Amino acid sequence: MIRGERGTAKSTAARAMAALLPEIDTFVDSPFNDDPLAPETWSDWAKDEFAKNADLATTKRRIRFVDLPVSATEDRVVGTLDIEKAIKRGERHFEPGVLAAANRGLLYVDEVNLLDDHVVDLLLDSAAMGMNVVEREGISFTHPSRFIFVGTMNPEEGDLRPQLLDRFALCVDIQSISDAPSRMAILERSLQFERDHLKFYEEWRDKEHELSEKIIHARELMPNVVYTRRDVYTIAELMAEMKVDGHRGDIVILKTALAHAALDGRTKITMADILTAAELALPHRLKRQPFQDTTAEFRELAERLEDIRQEAADKVDQFSKDNSDLTNESLQKKKMTPTR
Repeated sequence: MIRGERGTAKSTAARAMAALLPEIDTFVDSPFNDDPLAPETWSDWAKDEFAKNADLATTKRRIRFVDLPVSATEDRVVGTLDIEKAIKRGERHFEPGVLAAANRGLLYVDEVNLLDDHVVDLLLDSAAMGMNVVEREGISFTHPSRFIFVGTMNPEEGDLRPQLLDRFALCVDIQSISDAPSRMAILERSLQFERDHLKFYEEWRDKEHELSEKIIHARELMPNVVYTRRDVYTIAELMAEMKVDGHRGDIVILKTALAHAALDGRTKITMADILTAAELALPHRLKRQPFQDTTAEFRELAERLEDIRQEAADKVDQFSKDNSDLTNESLQKKKMTPTR
């Protein structure tokens, strides 16, 4: 979720990610971007083609960036089944929707707070389950639906319901820059792009490629990044102190910390990773009272994390010591027990 006042380049930042997305392996003719190496996630189309011994040729394709208009209907999102063909010919024909195109990609919604709540529910449920199931008149079709959901919004135009807002893992709040030199740099780059967008692209292509390669390396390194019980305690204690409802925030912070460490080329998370993750996972989950300044809370976040981390170290050490004492006591009793 990217929140901010109008004119702060929220949409520009979201759409710019399309240039950074790496390539993936998929079937040439698959409208669902099926993963050839994960048969358990295949769509019904891929399973049917495989059962018919069809030639499932593979190819590399850049991860898709799919735009979803605010006016999208339910059928446009989930897809439709052709009931007429099913009745007349006995064929199961499925017309893919936005969720099919966005599978294994990035789905973007501008002004997500203006999207129909029912459609938002469909998107978030599909992202959570990883599958899209469409059923009509006793006929069903299933395809994978795993995507990164990115939404931008201006809170002045209305907010999302709290239960929906919590489903977004991370949130970034954007404000206008008040520094004059920085505003001048933004203005100059905007004019440079308008004058000659090809030249502007060439100028920044190497930087984009460098960042894209960094993301690819992080994706490969991610499975090897580890955490300790001290890290878990730090996150749990922080969330308890901030009085955050539910446990989704705890999970999000840990996963984000792992991803941040991988992006930095490390295989172990640090307090800096947890702090960065907390700053992204907490803003839209905090219980805000009238006239409450949440910025002040984040100023103390780093110091409190350090205290919690030290408490975690002491508790983990004490836990290990207690277990060690119990083990030694058990061994001692075993030695003293006579054998027949």
